[in-house]
Amino acid sequence: MRYTKLVFAGALTLALGGPVVRARAAEPGVTATEVKIGNTNPYSGPASSYGTIGKAIAAYFRMVNDEGGVNGRKINFVSLDDGYSPPKTVEMVRQLVEQEQVLFLFQTLGTPTNTAIWKYLNDQRVPHLFVATGATKWGDPRGHPWTMGWQPTYQAEGHIYAEYILKHLPNAKIGILYQNDDYGKDYLKGFRDGLGPDGQKMIVSEQTYEVTDPTVDSQIVNLKESGADVFFNITIPKFAAQAIRRAADIGWKPTHFLNNVSASIGGVLKPAGLEASRGVLTAHYLKDPDDPDWRTDPGMKAWQAWMHRYYPEGSLHELFNVYGYTVAQNLVHVLRQCGPELSRANVMRQAASIKDLSLPLLLPGVKINTSPTDFYPIEQEQLARFDGERWVRFGPLFDASRHPSM
Repeated sequence: MRYTKLVFAGALTLALGGPVVRARAAEPGVTATEVKIGNTNPYSGPASSYGTIGKAIAAYFRMVNDEGGVNGRKINFVSLDDGYSPPKTVEMVRQLVEQEQVLFLFQTLGTPTNTAIWKYLNDQRVPHLFVATGATKWGDPRGHPWTMGWQPTYQAEGHIYAEYILKHLPNAKIGILYQNDDYGKDYLKGFRDGLGPDGQKMIVSEQTYEVTDPTVDSQIVNLKESGADVFFNITIPKFAAQAIRRAADIGWKPTHFLNNVSASIGGVLKPAGLEASRGVLTAHYLKDPDDPDWRTDPGMKAWQAWMHRYYPEGSLHELFNVYGYTVAQNLVHVLRQCGPELSRANVMRQAASIKDLSLPLLLPGVKINTSPTDFYPIEQEQLARFDGERWVRFGPLFDASRHPSM
């Protein structure tokens, strides 16, 4: 089988001070000088727009290595291309665990792909950390104590859009397009729950697509013909761009809600057409590099300098690169908290012990918190509207942690 293997390593010295303690001989992926971390990412296939996330993470680890790193150990980041195919993900994760002997898995991307591996990783007691999917099920410390999410959950985001519609568009006729798997259905559940029994009567059409479909053109035509004047677009980037473009081509102009995981200007809105994308709504928790509010922001300036030095081929307008940089920062925070005890059990213990962590490119007010009973690190988002050039945030910060139904 052909796949992409990216390995990034360099010398690390301890930034925190103190002697380096050797891990137990039986602990996989750890020596006195190295920690090996595994990852799968769709560098090819229908979700290849997300490939830049893996590249950004690797670039961040190169910077960490150059600057001294964590606990005296180099980071050996092994990232394999699974093409967003669950069977490939299973094969590659087994390779990472059983052959590469990684200490843990980090930021494996995709709901269907992670669904295919989470039982295996929990059975093997291998940390499955900060998975790159917002499916609500990743916050299950009792049933799956070795798996933890990172971004806001899809259900929480669905609630945000539902609340907005109930308040501002009470007579809406809602059409929905969603990916026919756990990813799409999780967003749909949150949205339906947010609407409530009466609000759900506003839904006039639900259309699905498969990842293997060539286009979603016919689904968009069906949604227009249903009379829907509000559109909830639950798609990965390839299909999100198609949906926006097709709606414009057939003259359908609903109030358009686009899920956060496809809210990329470079990867979705530009291919769809910036004018066609004007007015699209989404929810953000990260600072947008095209937002002039952050032009003089120290965190954004540091990110731009890092991009120029460590990921010059990456786009300075790509929110996915902000995402990769920020989640990598969060992992380094966890590794530092581990101190000299770099074991699988301690990695999970420290990942579940984060208190009010503010990272430079999170929106103001967004803080990362976890506990042994809370595996949802980020629970705040804010609505934003695309004005033809950039996302413009508006309204209050929504905090799912304050909503017991979430």
